[in-house]
Amino acid sequence: MYRYDSYDQSMVDARVEEFRDQVQRRLSGALTEDQFKPLRLMNGLYLQLHAYMLRVAIPYGTLSARQMRKLGEIAEKYDRGYGHFTTRQNLQYNWIKLADAPDILAELASVEMHAIQTSGNCIRNISSDQYAGVSADEVTDPRPWAELLRQWSSFHPEFTYLPRKFKIAVIASDEDRSAMRLHDIGLKLVARDGQIGAEVYAGGGMGRTPMVAPLIRDFVGEDEIVSYLEACLRVYNRHGRRDNKYKARIKILVHELGVEEYKRQVEEEFAHMRTLGLNPPIEELDRIRAFFAPPAYETGLAEDIDRSDPAFALWVDRQVAAHKVPGYAIVNISLKPLTGIPGDASADQIALMADLAERYSLDEIRVTHAQNLVLPHVKKADLHAIWQALDDAGLAEANLDLITDIIACPGLDYCALANARSIPLAQKIARRFADTERQAELGELKLKISGCINACGHHHAGHIGILGVDRKGVENFQLLLGGSGAEDASLGQITGPGFSEDGVVDAIEKVTDIYLAQREQGERFLDTYRRIGMKPFKEAIYG
Repeated sequence: MYRYDSYDQSMVDARVEEFRDQVQRRLSGALTEDQFKPLRLMNGLYLQLHAYMLRVAIPYGTLSARQMRKLGEIAEKYDRGYGHFTTRQNLQYNWIKLADAPDILAELASVEMHAIQTSGNCIRNISSDQYAGVSADEVTDPRPWAELLRQWSSFHPEFTYLPRKFKIAVIASDEDRSAMRLHDIGLKLVARDGQIGAEVYAGGGMGRTPMVAPLIRDFVGEDEIVSYLEACLRVYNRHGRRDNKYKARIKILVHELGVEEYKRQVEEEFAHMRTLGLNPPIEELDRIRAFFAPPAYETGLAEDIDRSDPAFALWVDRQVAAHKVPGYAIVNISLKPLTGIPGDASADQIALMADLAERYSLDEIRVTHAQNLVLPHVKKADLHAIWQALDDAGLAEANLDLITDIIACPGLDYCALANARSIPLAQKIARRFADTERQAELGELKLKISGCINACGHHHAGHIGILGVDRKGVENFQLLLGGSGAEDASLGQITGPGFSEDGVVDAIEKVTDIYLAQREQGERFLDTYRRIGMKPFKEAIYG
């Protein structure tokens, strides 16, 4: 993984001291909250319903054991003993005291981490595939590109005050594990005629007006990706709405200009960019790539797994994915225990996972956009020991991509923007479908909950999605069907009138009953929905 050089470290350290001074001025009254707000947001500090929330950047979801351990230490020392992993592969602390924020940032800086550009109208954390570098289906490891774009976008003088926040994802597989087309810009690295380059998608996103990003260029060579993205951003920065935040995202611009006109303007700007010599030399990409060289894998390892313990065998079948190196496996750690909060991990659990990464995963752990964690380099011979340790810590739920593997935003329990609570609803749904045989019978079924239209819970992309709304002061939940954040990206459609908390749980049960009654051999829920349409589900829900 990437390691800071002296420039990286000095930049982050300087930002910590700058923010320390700003916090001191706010606490003394020299800065008003209105003056302080844009400064704290530049450092990932939000003012939520009950306390400050700090959002920590985890670039492309990759952490060392040392960094993971520090996250747990901060949770114990400065928060209430836990952290919340988010759908942008970040981590949030929900109970931060303003006076402690500079010290937290200093501790993060000591392990090459920060909270810069995790908020504000700028380029946010670059996300990527949690299986990057270990999946057999990728054409190259996308993380060097993600890191190059992180460095390019950090403190970029032209893109610090964009019309609205901007999110980029980079993948390199046909299977999209990062919801790439639901980003402002998505890059899919591909090989053409022996050359690595990228398909570029622009204008995706969720929120108030969800859109799936269209393809705007089918190939740009790796030596020109940065200048092409500069062109995309320049056109957006020039024309993006600043008079209405609800119409300020690039998806609105692409829609209103039209895809062809946006492409034309980008190509025109790209031709100009080519004259400026802004692309980093290929030697810089090679320098970054060296940090992502394959680790020292052992050879001649056993492939057999002792499946005599049925609970362990169930976990292996659901949580373990194929690795490109013989004798190794990818372990998915569920942060969706039956009575837990999706994405939450206690300080002790974080410390344990850091230990497991150090001992069994070549010192590396990943965060997924589905609020789970991944140990990417595990010997198959060590799987049972890892499962036992996870089971003892309440982290061995075998529910990856099942109905209880729920994505949920913090909702009205924490967020000042939310209209409804997401967490209690997620817990009720998990309890209703707790039976493991029932979950297995339903198969792949991605359920996602947002407490407001901002869609931090990705409800538009759920096979089943739930949106919390306010109906005259009462929490109400709209049900959506048919969304996907994968390579078959689609947006869920609202079934009709909303429900109470208990009512939406009952409605989901009716929806799953229709699926089981109507599915054909080998069909997932999403496949059946796409084949038979909304009507049978609506009839079952509303009578």
